[in-house]
Amino acid sequence: MEVAVINIDGKETGRKVNLNETIFGIEPNDHAIYLDTKQYMAGQRQGTHKTRERAEVMGSTRKLKRQKGTGTARFGSIKNPQFRGGGRVFGPRPRYYGFKLNKKVKELARKSALTYKARENKIIILEDFSFDVPKTSKMAGISANLSLPNKKSVIVLPEQNNNIYLSSRNLQGVEVITVSDLNTYTIMKASTLVLTESVVDVLQSTL
Repeated sequence: MEVAVINIDGKETGRKVNLNETIFGIEPNDHAIYLDTKQYMAGQRQGTHKTRERAEVMGSTRKLKRQKGTGTARFGSIKNPQFRGGGRVFGPRPRYYGFKLNKKVKELARKSALTYKARENKIIILEDFSFDVPKTSKMAGISANLSLPNKKSVIVLPEQNNNIYLSSRNLQGVEVITVSDLNTYTIMKASTLVLTESVVDVLQSTL
């Protein structure tokens, strides 16, 4: 599968990149995409939720009334969960929501996500570029030249470039990440995936 390489002005450079069919043209596995996305989103959860249980609530431990002869139910502690201000029964505790996923499943998920984007013609191959200084107007111009939609578009760089990142930080609908941070969730959520030439070589050598 050949895709034309365009420059930051939105014009074709005359070069073409051959996308490997074993990465961008496989039979997609929806369940692998589901598992990888689920793992990513689970890892984003803080898991810091906590409520006070009976042993952690402040209050007296004296028995409020005698055991028998009152005609009502028996109870002892004011920290009883049935009382207002009492401890919660089986409340949430801090925990880690992440889980293990096999490396081959994660690779299959990323290949499946890239295949979907390639089928939908939502992959743009961009000539490698760089900024000398951060300039939001330059990044806005590139976004307009590439006719990127207002929805989230992801530009993938081969390595961290602080000037490009700072230039895109205030633009709504444009996200800049490195190829090492590219995951299934980001690929599927992106309306358009913009890969620089160097990124294609990295993907085809690592996946």
